[in-house]
Amino acid sequence: MIDATFLRSAYKCIYGQGCQGIHDDPTPELMQGCCSFGAHFLDKEDFESVSRHVDRLEARHWKNHAVAKRRGWWGRERDGSEKTRVVNGACIFHNPPGFEGGTGCAFHIAATEARERHIDWKPDVCWQVPVRMQDHVEDGGYVVSTIREWKRRDWGEGGDEFAWWCTESADAHVGRDPAYKFFEDELTEMMGHKSYKIMVGLLQRPTAVPLPHPAVRKRR
Repeated sequence: MIDATFLRSAYKCIYGQGCQGIHDDPTPELMQGCCSFGAHFLDKEDFESVSRHVDRLEARHWKNHAVAKRRGWWGRERDGSEKTRVVNGACIFHNPPGFEGGTGCAFHIAATEARERHIDWKPDVCWQVPVRMQDHVEDGGYVVSTIREWKRRDWGEGGDEFAWWCTESADAHVGRDPAYKFFEDELTEMMGHKSYKIMVGLLQRPTAVPLPHPAVRKRR
């Protein structure tokens, strides 16, 4: 199942172009995007993939390279879950404005330099947000997967306290292409090539009249 309204919308990531972050107050000057609280890992495979790519990061890509060598780059929450360490108010892999290697995610910077996909380097949740896939097991064992936009509630209790969240802001619905094209690599990775092509065919039906995204309707 898919959220056709979101995937047909003009949403695009506006990191560095007006993104206000996910703090209680707008903080565009920090250029943290959704990297403020560190990233949880979806499973062991996700953790191991990130570990392999951490070994490929060099100091020129990553401001906290020395910190990670001393203290490690991940830690455990009280519930036992593993996540990336937070350093100076952001994920340890976030480079703040002014870092000579570039602002933003060290994985993204290194992957671009290596001419590889950033989604192969980052924790799964980092390249998926603001797209979310949830699995529901039906009676009889059938699994229904739903792909939709990442909402405030998906961040837990703190999500309601964000001063701003991108998918519900008209500021981020300014893309030249619909979201299903903007997120082609991410969606293909999540649902497979065959399913992605089927989805595109359905979303492009000439008889379909898509409703505007709620964020755009609010603006209007």
